[in-house]
Amino acid sequence: MLSGKGVRHNFRNSKNSVLNITKAEFVKGVVGEDEILEDGIPQVAFLGRSNVGKSSVINTLVKKKELARSSPTPGRTQQANFYLINNSFYLVDLPGYGFAKGSKDHRKILADIIEWYILHSGVEQKVIVLIIDAFVGVTPSDKEVMGYLEDAGKNFIVVANKIDKVKKSQLKQQLEDIVIQVHPHPVIPYSATDKIGVTELTNLVTKK
Repeated sequence: MLSGKGVRHNFRNSKNSVLNITKAEFVKGVVGEDEILEDGIPQVAFLGRSNVGKSSVINTLVKKKELARSSPTPGRTQQANFYLINNSFYLVDLPGYGFAKGSKDHRKILADIIEWYILHSGVEQKVIVLIIDAFVGVTPSDKEVMGYLEDAGKNFIVVANKIDKVKKSQLKQQLEDIVIQVHPHPVIPYSATDKIGVTELTNLVTKK
């Protein structure tokens, strides 16, 4: 995990102190008020720009290839999808934001679901995992989302996904730039392809 006090670049996963995710199952998708929001089970929300690889991050985390369905077409997730992890907490997969294609009404529906769940559902998430594209860097829409998460006092960390797409000669500088822009929030460099960052993210979301 990286912070503004210095960027570490040992991306090898350690097998020590890993709280394994051994069970993951889809429960339901919601778009508004639902009893699942009030059942007392902790929630960890995953949020990111459309086409940032959110589904791939979730699938590598839970070790299931098709738990969260990925698609080359951005905007596929159209509800807050609840997955029960280890019978102890929900992983909540939210729609992607910044979806440029599709109708204006459709984009607004997705944005409204995100805003409702994050700000108005009454849920105090254990942590929110904000996924950004390490190759693209922090976009204006990422900054906007970080702003309202901060304004709402939400606990969130940043996953810099797709580090395998960044040239090795540029990776250090790219990560340092990301750390500066999202400070003081921790950053986990991640690659679903190379399974980098999985241990760190698993430990974070499973700790009590």
